[in-house]
Amino acid sequence: MTEKMAHYWDVYKKFVSTSISVETSFRTSFILLIFMDFFFFFSSIGSVSFIYDHVVNIGPWQKDQLLFFLTFMLAIDNLHMMIFSQSFWEFSFHIKTGQLDYVILKPMNTIFSVFFRHFRASSLFNTPLFMGYLIYYGIQVNLSFLDWTLLPFLIVLSLALLVVIEFILSTSMFWLTDGMGINFLRMQMQQLGRWPNFIYQGFIRKVLTVVLPILLVGSGPVHFLFDKSAWQLLVTMIAALFILVLVLLVTWRIGIRRYDSASS
Repeated sequence: MTEKMAHYWDVYKKFVSTSISVETSFRTSFILLIFMDFFFFFSSIGSVSFIYDHVVNIGPWQKDQLLFFLTFMLAIDNLHMMIFSQSFWEFSFHIKTGQLDYVILKPMNTIFSVFFRHFRASSLFNTPLFMGYLIYYGIQVNLSFLDWTLLPFLIVLSLALLVVIEFILSTSMFWLTDGMGINFLRMQMQQLGRWPNFIYQGFIRKVLTVVLPILLVGSGPVHFLFDKSAWQLLVTMIAALFILVLVLLVTWRIGIRRYDSASS
């Protein structure tokens, strides 16, 4: 098992190095992507700050609490863009062109080969900014030593839940072939999760918490950090992750069997 993990890690390092080489070959595009991430980050922070110029609280949260939530989600988004985002678009292209054939033939897990293949190096340069603001607002909301200790684990847990949901959604490309619409749907789903769960009410909130638990990605960990009595959200989040991994494994196997190469 350890040897297999080491092998996958060696392969992933090759994925990262080749991705960096390709991306940095186009310097203007590389620099523009860095500035785009800067703009996205500060426009998101500015939008929330503007709202709080007119109100004291949004739901139960004051300004620093919502900004901590937002920077938590932006930190996850930064990691998502860096590690996974490009692979979703490439997956659609590979299905349409038949290049997925070569991925399937490789002696590796196809989920790993598809979704971990591309690394966006430009997002790496913005990581200190995203994490720095997360730490700053964590200080503003008086996180405890235990909270700081748990924070890295909670970020990884949230990222895992988000990408597993997206992996499952992406399996529909096996049937639709053209995944452009699925990728835009995936991006809109991310937008839903960038707001805390109390923004949504009634039936919509239940669907986005239980059926498609996108609201748990941010709200589960942050509510827990603010109030340890909200541990049920964290337990629900972990249970949802395990269930969705099983769903992914089943739907992926069905999708691979369903796949009909465009090159044949």
